[in-house]
Amino acid sequence: MYKKLILAAAVAGFATAASAESITYTMDPAHTQVVAQWNHFGFSNPTIHFGQVDGTVTYDPENVEASSVQVTIPLSGMDSGVEAFNEHLRTADFFDIAQHPEVTFRSTSVKALGADRMRVTGDLTMHGITRPVDLAVTVNGVGTHAMTGQPAAGFDAEATILRSDFGLDMYAPTVSDEIKLRITTEATVPAPEGE
Repeated sequence: MYKKLILAAAVAGFATAASAESITYTMDPAHTQVVAQWNHFGFSNPTIHFGQVDGTVTYDPENVEASSVQVTIPLSGMDSGVEAFNEHLRTADFFDIAQHPEVTFRSTSVKALGADRMRVTGDLTMHGITRPVDLAVTVNGVGTHAMTGQPAAGFDAEATILRSDFGLDMYAPTVSDEIKLRITTEATVPAPEGE
């Protein structure tokens, strides 16, 4: 009898584990922002917004290590708030978007760091150069979206990179080489067509 109870518990546990699935969410560009900040000659800390973001997040809170992220950012939407500076950033002095029109990030590993915290490591490709980057990620929430009724998840992330690692070293180090990245995203499972 005791062995039967153990076997039944094992089977139930396996069934529960098997039923848990990762969900792939699509980032909502209206509620996703990627912002870069740097220090300018020690006097100010300006930012640029990278505009519309296209990406997916696959996430399972029961199996965080199986999660993944893929993001593409067209640089045509990059905005500092000053059009003349935007144009300079698009030239070969900086991003050279005629040759390198987008930035991509592809995760290579995800590690749980406790309640609602993760470290996402991945390959950041910018200006034609790929480097590994670590993102410190906070899970803001996972559940059903109040407006759409669809599964949804929200995340914030931060990272620090050196722009010289990507061949973007004009005026460094008087204009800081170190760039702080801040990301926030709301991602949902799109409703089936016709709904």
